[in-house]
Amino acid sequence: MTTATAIRPTTMTADDLLAMPDDGFRYELVRGELRKMSPPGWGHGRYELAIGSSLRIFARANRLGDAATEPGFRLADNHVRVPDAAFVRKERADAERDTDGFFPGPPDLAVEIISPSDRYTAVAEKVADWLSAGTLAVITVNPRNRTVGIHRPHTDAIVLNEDDVLEVQDIIPGWRMPVSEIFE
Repeated sequence: MTTATAIRPTTMTADDLLAMPDDGFRYELVRGELRKMSPPGWGHGRYELAIGSSLRIFARANRLGDAATEPGFRLADNHVRVPDAAFVRKERADAERDTDGFFPGPPDLAVEIISPSDRYTAVAEKVADWLSAGTLAVITVNPRNRTVGIHRPHTDAIVLNEDDVLEVQDIIPGWRMPVSEIFE
């Protein structure tokens, strides 16, 4: 997850965000408020790619769905969130394969990597947004203490360390990733 900064107080829509010219920055739209995202650092990008590529290769090889890094998800007309990586089940991914816009609705699985400048309250807000929008699980990667959290609706988070294996069998059956591989 990269640090977001509010840009302007006027209310925007997802269509307004999609129509913005590319200025080299990433943005999220949170209840009409445009938030500029700082670019991820080298380590952040490596963790993002490690999980994102593992998810995508496994999901596509097993015809379970698809995964991407840094895709925009339209949660409402004025709400677009961007996870570091995401997985969408096959039936939903196939239905939106040719879309050029934001994916409609939440991912089935979202991955958020905590950046050095992230406030834990902002991370918690984003996890809550994903879960309230219908995301089945959110994985948070904390490079500071080399742990991974698995967050689900109405339950306490499960925290894994480098000796554990990351898996979400009810969402991506068969996918497993040693937590230590994320931090290699």
